[in-house]
Amino acid sequence: MVDSDLVLYELEGCPYCAKVINTLDELGLDYESRMVPRSHGERTEVEEVSGQTGVPVLVDPEHDVEGMAESDDIVAYLEETYGGAT
Repeated sequence: MVDSDLVLYELEGCPYCAKVINTLDELGLDYESRMVPRSHGERTEVEEVSGQTGVPVLVDPEHDVEGMAESDDIVAYLEETYGGAT
C-alpha cells in the first residue's frame, strides 16, 4: 500500500462511493474512511469540507485537494495523480 493522507467521506451502501473505493484499492492507496450520516442535514463535516452534502468527497492535502465531489471526477483524479504510467 502507498502511504497517503487521502480522506474519503462516504456512506455505506453508496454505489458512487464503492466506485471510488474500488479505484483506491486498485491503485493500492491507503486512505482514511469517514462515514457520514444518512441524513443530509447531519452531514455538517462533509459540508464544511466540500460546500455540499453529497458523497463521495475526497480530500488530498498533499495535492491541495480540499473537497472534491463527484465519483467520476474523483476516479479520474486518482488515476491521473496516482496511477503512474499507463
